[in-house]
Amino acid sequence: MHVSDRTFRRLVDEALALVPEEFRPYLKGVPVIIEDWAADELLDDLGVPEDETLYGLYTGHALTEGPPLPGDLPPRITIYRGPLLEDCVDEADLRDEIATTVIHEIAHHFGIGEERLEELGWD
Repeated sequence: MHVSDRTFRRLVDEALALVPEEFRPYLKGVPVIIEDWAADELLDDLGVPEDETLYGLYTGHALTEGPPLPGDLPPRITIYRGPLLEDCVDEADLRDEIATTVIHEIAHHFGIGEERLEELGWD
């Protein structure tokens, strides 16, 4: 499927608006970046199987890990446009998948791991 960059960004912003107000102060300074695809080297480093892809990635120091250490990169969320557009069938499907991805990556910022996210249905 295809949507404009502007529409894709709007869908990401809609997903961010789903975050409850009381959590938003903890996201200040955490940029949400949109990139086309994750680099093959990154997918290899993360152990993503060749028949799978990555919709989003949280990098940085989770809030539950205490204050960042010198040399730690600042937190950031990256949303990968290419795989989302490739896998979604229409804009409603894309909207849902972007929302799931954004919330999933925000959860990592709050220290929630993959196993717990699966238990909560955010995998």
